[in-house]
Amino acid sequence: MPEQITLNDGATIPQLGLGVWQVDHDITAQVVGWAIKAGYRLIDTAEGYQNEEGVGEAIRAADVPRSELFITSKLRNGAHQRDAALRAFDDTMQKLGIEQIDLFLIHWPVPSQDKYVEAWKTLVELKQAGRIKSIGVSNFNQDHLERIIGETSVVPVVNQIELHPRFQQRELRHFHARYGIHAESWSPLGSGRLLADPAIAAIARKHGKSVAQTIIRWHLQQGLIVIPKSIHQDRIAANFDVFDFELDAQDLETIAGMDSADGRNGSDPATAAFLF
Repeated sequence: MPEQITLNDGATIPQLGLGVWQVDHDITAQVVGWAIKAGYRLIDTAEGYQNEEGVGEAIRAADVPRSELFITSKLRNGAHQRDAALRAFDDTMQKLGIEQIDLFLIHWPVPSQDKYVEAWKTLVELKQAGRIKSIGVSNFNQDHLERIIGETSVVPVVNQIELHPRFQQRELRHFHARYGIHAESWSPLGSGRLLADPAIAAIARKHGKSVAQTIIRWHLQQGLIVIPKSIHQDRIAANFDVFDFELDAQDLETIAGMDSADGRNGSDPATAAFLF
């Protein structure tokens, strides 16, 4: 089973979970149900994914207590103003069908609209009201983090960022460590681009594991929270079967050498301006 990571507010989060980005709403409940049966307890969704209702359906159908599940969702980009953020949060909670959410994040800073500080203050307010257990951010660069911490003195518990062997974000992770912020890896398999990588394939063969399992194991040994996504029951189970082996120093050195400054696959938080 995954380690439980202690966050800077004292809460704990499973280190390995399921992400449901790009999972069609019609199959989300089934996919999340498979994950829970396989042992997953962390489920990561967002208002922008348009599948929160399916996650909520799976929560209600689960054969484990709600208290054992850790549910994350995110504030949409077009709802950073306080009133809009409160409405968006209420909508998320209604779709999920829960009274308190374990972790709520600002999805993107969208610096061009310059309202992410107001959004952060609203999340602080919701946490103080007891509606959110822990609050964090997603896709924030160091300058965005410095600003919200400086203006509120409240440090996010996590920053969910694109992170994989070809884009390891070491400088940002070093900043995180100074403040006790945990990095959570989205696109942990490099949007699937790493599955054909020959160097990782060689490491996988050495351990009798798949490339995906090897990469997930790398994230875990880096102390990262990781949320791989799949819509296939067998792959969901395989992605969770990563606790019976360990990468050695040579493996880690090989993967460390894969890091690239231009390894990003997704949008740059400094310039991303899309609203949803």
